[in-house]
Amino acid sequence: MKNFKYVDYLWDEKEAAKLGDDQIALFLYRSNLLGSDLRITNYGGGNTSCKTIEEDPLTNEEVEVMWVKGSGGDIGTLTRQGIAGLYTNRLRNLKNVYKGLADEDRMVGLFNHCIYDLNSKAPSIDTPLHGLLPFKHIDHLHPDALIAIAAAENSENVTKEIWGDTMGWVAWQRPGFDLGLQLEKCLKNNPGIRGIVLGSHGLFTWGDTSYECYINSLEVIEKASEYIEKKIKENGSVFGGQKLKSLPAEQRAQQAASLMPMLRGLASSQNRMIGHFTDSSTVLEFINSYDLNKLAPMGTSCPDHFLRTKIKPLILDLNPHEDLSNTETILSKLEPLFKAYRQEYGEYYDSCRHPNSPAMRDPNPVIIIYPGVGMFSFAKNKQTTRVASEFYINAINVMRGSEAITSYTSLPRQEAFDIEYWLLEEAKLQRMPKEQPLSRKVAIVTGAAGGIGKAIADKLVAEGANVILTDVSEDALNEAVKTYKKDQVTGVICDVTVEDSISKAYKQACLAFGGVDIIIHSAGLAISKPLAETTIKDWDLLQNVLVKGQFLMAQEGVAIMRKQGFGGDIINIASKNGLVSGPNNVGYGTAKAAQQHMTRLLAAELGPDKIRVNTVNPDGVIVGSKIWEGSWAEGRAKAYGIDVKDLPAHYAKRNLLNEIILPQDIAQGVFAFVGILDKSTGNTINVDGGMANAFVR
Repeated sequence: MKNFKYVDYLWDEKEAAKLGDDQIALFLYRSNLLGSDLRITNYGGGNTSCKTIEEDPLTNEEVEVMWVKGSGGDIGTLTRQGIAGLYTNRLRNLKNVYKGLADEDRMVGLFNHCIYDLNSKAPSIDTPLHGLLPFKHIDHLHPDALIAIAAAENSENVTKEIWGDTMGWVAWQRPGFDLGLQLEKCLKNNPGIRGIVLGSHGLFTWGDTSYECYINSLEVIEKASEYIEKKIKENGSVFGGQKLKSLPAEQRAQQAASLMPMLRGLASSQNRMIGHFTDSSTVLEFINSYDLNKLAPMGTSCPDHFLRTKIKPLILDLNPHEDLSNTETILSKLEPLFKAYRQEYGEYYDSCRHPNSPAMRDPNPVIIIYPGVGMFSFAKNKQTTRVASEFYINAINVMRGSEAITSYTSLPRQEAFDIEYWLLEEAKLQRMPKEQPLSRKVAIVTGAAGGIGKAIADKLVAEGANVILTDVSEDALNEAVKTYKKDQVTGVICDVTVEDSISKAYKQACLAFGGVDIIIHSAGLAISKPLAETTIKDWDLLQNVLVKGQFLMAQEGVAIMRKQGFGGDIINIASKNGLVSGPNNVGYGTAKAAQQHMTRLLAAELGPDKIRVNTVNPDGVIVGSKIWEGSWAEGRAKAYGIDVKDLPAHYAKRNLLNEIILPQDIAQGVFAFVGILDKSTGNTINVDGGMANAFVR
């Protein structure tokens, strides 16, 4: 076991032994280990490769093939399907047709003429950087410590001071074929080096085996990290020292949750965004420092950073203790800041654009800093905004290291623009799949741990929404959350009869995703008793969960929607029983009727806010519905004079379509309102197979 302090040694000899001499499998194993440590490289950052001897399918001759991470991939999750296989000699022969820096974009298209593996992922722009070097295994990484050295003033001298003649150094240059030639030249001029530092960019290291390459990368990063920490200790402080004291953790979370819907509304002036919040110690050290206003406007250095974070963040001019209760007052302070940011971004675009540059993209900030509280990010989906936050934390670490060494330097604005608006980058954006109908939307679903609520959550997630699942059962909620992928949902214990519990659920919605767009009140229970047997406890329970819960969810949620300023949807799951006078149903039917009329009242009130309020009425949802697991089923069977086991058939036969109604059918009704009927409010969709006595007109 190797001992490292600043990176994690994760190589498992037993796991590696299972891969035998499969060099591609070992290269993927190494890649995944490196990508699992965000100090080494962030999501989607860097690339790795290996070279093997394969049989040419046309000549049967042995040829060298380079396997490299494909365009848009992530080394932490890299698989065989995410790499490209190219003839190494063909790639090197591209030197014969390369015409200089103006020819860079054409060269990327020529990579396709070098493909060996017809199942290859599209080769990335960094392909020649690996191909023009002779080593069997190569890592190109973006470690915070190395970028700190690469972005430091006098970076070349610092590299020499740390590693002597064992490391090469190449000045900043936009990735492409010529940069590959510069690496080749650096190696030729410095034979025997173990790696190369790329100015303002990152690190190249290599080895004869996957393991040797892995160890080499870790050792180089470790040495850089040790050097930086030594410098920080010598300086006695970072970022000029602490200027501002953070609020306590709970107060930070409360301020962030109160502010995020307003920030989300402003950041969504062109396209609706999903939010993310972090108040890690790394973030707080930076945003509370004396040097914040010096360093943040300089912008980031590594291309991978600013492509995801924009050049620089927006710093809020708000006191950490600011009273955020008056939305109008706070927006009057925030709106000029956003306006100035957009204007400055427009000036950056206009001053740097080329005749063939793509149109200016959304000028709103991605990273927003609230000194004393934390850092927000806003992007098109949760993964993108979380990754943007992680990349800016990498940028903070870079600034921290560079300032400790000498001083931090950022890319010139023109260089940054040429990366951000690179035609190849634009082409990659244009190839992105079409967004789903509920992409960029945030939904909160009560009673989401099972039955109808879970089916609704499943449907919303499948259509692209982020969902906050709430339920009173912690065990059931945890099991439900496990069925989704990272960044899709968050789970919150919530009793809809308790104001504070609902407030906490919405607070989590704001912290996790920035706000809320869709409110689904699906929490419910059913009690079937005749008038004489219905107790006050029965009555109060039904009214509290179904009616009071719906009221509280709407009241708290509408306040957030108004802060955001772009409307929303409230869907209440009621029942056919609110329309039909059935037997032994006075408590349940009355509560469901109250839900339905509250929907109409709220639709009338909230229309000017562009908040649509609608009802979905299920009937006979027996399969998969939790309310049919207890006494409700017995009560309904008794009311109809049949056995419990005969209920599904009874309910199916009595509707006009003779259909069994499933939770997924109710979810489809919800989606119709939130995903299709965007000009419908105060309406009811019956999902009951057709019950003539429940027709609303």
